[in-house]
Amino acid sequence: MNTNKAILIAAAVLAIAGGTSAAKAASGNTSTAAGTASATIVAPIVLTHTTGAALNFGKFTVGAGGTVVVSAGGTGSVTSDVGFVPGYSTAADQFSLTGDVSRAFGITTTSGTISNGSKTMNFTTSPSAASGTTSSTGTATFTVGGTLTVTGTETAGSYTGTYNATVVYQ
Repeated sequence: MNTNKAILIAAAVLAIAGGTSAAKAASGNTSTAAGTASATIVAPIVLTHTTGAALNFGKFTVGAGGTVVVSAGGTGSVTSDVGFVPGYSTAADQFSLTGDVSRAFGITTTSGTISNGSKTMNFTTSPSAASGTTSSTGTATFTVGGTLTVTGTETAGSYTGTYNATVVYQ
């Protein structure tokens, strides 16, 4: 009887095992592939004002007023009742920058005010270009000219002030 019982138990186990199967996903329902990721860090753009350079509107006399214009190349001219004095010199301001190699950048400059005590004169600025590209060594330079508005009420003396230049990668 023990043999019959053992045969029956073995047959039952085989019947159960053969009658069930593991659940499997149907072909095409799921697929997985590995992706890739990358990043590139570029050198930061750094603007530097050239030591000793300045937007210099020169020396002039003031009548009823006008403007003093300095090109981005440094050449000066006057309008209306403003006149340069003999031996005057004008100059464009100068900047240099370092950054990522062969990278395009934009240039903007602000207007400003120069003053001598309570007397002030407003000026606008214009960079030599609105944009540029760094060289194969990651450097570039540009100049800034401007237009000074003279009202005719200014007193004699030296006037100084500041403005901002900004560069940004494009």
